[in-house]
Amino acid sequence: MSTRQRAGTGSRFLGPAVSRDEARRIALAAQQFGSGKRSTLRTPRGVADLVRQLGVVQIDSVNVLVRSHYLPLFSRRGHYDRQLLERAAYGEHTRSLFEYWGHEASFLPIEYWPLFQWRMEQARRGEGTWGRLRRYATEHRDLVAAVRSELHERGALGAGELTGAERAGVERERGGWWGWSQSKEILEWLFWTGEVTTASRRHFERLYDLTERVIPAQILSTPTPAKEAAQRQLMTIAASALGVATARDLRDYFRLSVADSTARLSELVETQVLEPVAVQGWAQQGYLYTKAHRPRHAPATALLSPFDSLIWERERTQRLFDFHYRLEIYTPSHRRIHGYYVLPLLLGERIVARVDLKSDRANGRLLVKDGSAEAGVDPVAIVEPLAQQLRSLANWLGLAKFAVTSRRGPLMKLLKQQRAAE
Repeated sequence: MSTRQRAGTGSRFLGPAVSRDEARRIALAAQQFGSGKRSTLRTPRGVADLVRQLGVVQIDSVNVLVRSHYLPLFSRRGHYDRQLLERAAYGEHTRSLFEYWGHEASFLPIEYWPLFQWRMEQARRGEGTWGRLRRYATEHRDLVAAVRSELHERGALGAGELTGAERAGVERERGGWWGWSQSKEILEWLFWTGEVTTASRRHFERLYDLTERVIPAQILSTPTPAKEAAQRQLMTIAASALGVATARDLRDYFRLSVADSTARLSELVETQVLEPVAVQGWAQQGYLYTKAHRPRHAPATALLSPFDSLIWERERTQRLFDFHYRLEIYTPSHRRIHGYYVLPLLLGERIVARVDLKSDRANGRLLVKDGSAEAGVDPVAIVEPLAQQLRSLANWLGLAKFAVTSRRGPLMKLLKQQRAAE
């Protein structure tokens, strides 16, 4: 395997050269953009198939526009019935996804359950992130037993419906993580360890049940792979979904540790699942998934969720698209630059703009609160594609129209003028 020097630097990287444009097209194709076909999602199976191609879809609770996990499917396939995702995740006879900590809280194909047994075992041992919850559960063994018993007797329950704390003689209190009750903390501990899982959601509240009553028996009876084999498979899934990536990109997709991912990366290079490449403009070694599609063109038009797997790793987003993106939800309003819930606009093979959106459900409007074109992008050239995306998004959300509430900057002025002329 040759060693090439990346143009313009003194760094040296293994493997053949890949241009930045080619890397971007490979990444877009791997993320199911730019195929030229947008076949409509019509069944829970179709939804699960798309999630399977992405490997994971992150769940998020923010509902100012629409909950984020619905958006990646819309961005890739257009208008679809959101109940299809619900049925794929929670339907008694259509369940093909499950919830677990994949990237963050995530929807994952149900056949991936065995691939996370090592993570559940780490939680049981209280390693890393799970140490605090394990200590809490150890200190409240009576409460843990009461919660298990209540789920067994009553079936799927929300944390607020549990009476286990009172039965165990433990006073219910606020505090802990995010103000969780004691019962919630125990349920989350059992969730991390795989003893309980999400049976369904009610107004987004997670309803927990014993895993054996939710995950199909044929999945639970699947032999559990060794930790190393499971991590290799997860890294392979990540590589397939990313197309070309750095070690950090691959590690981040399923939040593996540096030590584990480094070992798995070497194994995947050795078995030629990954090929080292020198990507133009990247300061890190690149790795190409050897089965990745390498299209000559990958044009796409889409508004992207802040938690879309195409852009959730912000350093990768900068490398691929020269697009600096930070979510400002937790930034005080007077310090926000772009807005509260900002969606990038992917057009062609570039991210060309960003818009701050909100669903005004009471008045049936999609509000465009702010937005701007990226440096060097002509707002005149992108205002119509943006308007089309906003119309499509409003229609999908059941809103009658979109309304522009800002005149700040050329793009918003043009969009407001166009909207007024319709």
